Amino acid sequence: MYISSRLALLALILFYSAFIRCAPTPVDLVETADLEARIASIASVNGRLFRIDDKTQHFAGLIPYHAPDGAVDRSQMAATGYKVIRVWGFGTTNNPSASYGVYYQVLNSTGQYFNYNPSNGIARLDYAVAAAEKYGIKIILVLLNNWDALGGINTYTNVYGGTHNDFYTNAAAQAAYKNYIKFIVTRYKHSTTVFSWELCNEPRCPGCDTAIITKWAADTSAYIKSLDATHLVSLGDDGWFAPASSSYLPNNDGSYAYSGYEGVDFEKNLAIRTLDFGTVHMYADQWGYNYSWGSTWIAQHNAVGKKLGKPVLLEEYAVPDGVDRVAIARPWQETVLHKTSIAGDLMWQFGTQFPSGTKPLDHYAVYWDTSDLRVLGNGHVSEMAGKKAVATL
Repeated sequence: MYISSRLALLALILFYSAFIRCAPTPVDLVETADLEARIASIASVNGRLFRIDDKTQHFAGLIPYHAPDGAVDRSQMAATGYKVIRVWGFGTTNNPSASYGVYYQVLNSTGQYFNYNPSNGIARLDYAVAAAEKYGIKIILVLLNNWDALGGINTYTNVYGGTHNDFYTNAAAQAAYKNYIKFIVTRYKHSTTVFSWELCNEPRCPGCDTAIITKWAADTSAYIKSLDATHLVSLGDDGWFAPASSSYLPNNDGSYAYSGYEGVDFEKNLAIRTLDFGTVHMYADQWGYNYSWGSTWIAQHNAVGKKLGKPVLLEEYAVPDGVDRVAIARPWQETVLHKTSIAGDLMWQFGTQFPSGTKPLDHYAVYWDTSDLRVLGNGHVSEMAGKKAVATL
């Protein structure tokens, strides 16, 4: 993966070099050097790890829910040392007159429209991307939501028919979704701030054959690569296992997370050529597992990443309020740090108070300048940055 990615970057450098000059003058050489530096800063894959700003490294990150209010939380996250965050690149409504807050797209019986209003449209995402760039943070830009918050899959099926599960095979819905992908990807594909394009936040198709989402992920990721061959592409799934491909994993007891019920097969999806790395989410308290199971879940995905030779990112993990968050989450971080070659991890979610008065979405928030964040944030960032950049586990 790393070789092909770097070859693509080299080809881009050579193309621009040939385009901007016929003979190498000092000015041209500076322009080429600047271009090379920008391209080198684009995230890429190196074996089972990532190169970020031309350096292979492990990293820790966190997720802010309210990206449009980005100036405050980006500066705080930068101060904590976070390298990579996830940002919602989706925002769809079926009825703009009844909508509140920010939305980027309208889907209804009259057509598909993009919102260019500077107060609540795509300019707000421009602002979030610019804020991340200012503070040297890379962003995983998520293009769709499985859930209804901020306009998810159901905003497509409301217009094009069918149920939530039909979305993945509904030709009209997929055409609209790909049109939105093109809108976002072409807008930001020259940004070095984009870490990856992500197909969906936690795609699920309950009760479906896992082949449905695997085919959808292969088709959609290939489409994104046709628009932008330089940036990474990820699925954004929880990492559910399916019986057919996970029976060999230690401690696979066949329960919910291993049953294939959600229509996702982590190993089959990770094998897709146009997906550059795997994603894993973990909410032990929601899924009916003990907190100690979290380290098993992490180790199992590491084993699949090792088998397929691709990076795996623990993209969301969380501990709710009302319990000892550090005591529960530290063993998970220790597993990532010392017992696996997981490339990085991102905690859900970053909590702070914005001038607009908005607060984090739920009771999982880890707040700025608290003892929890100093241990699970600042401390873990330093640990991951200091970990040797090899993947042997």
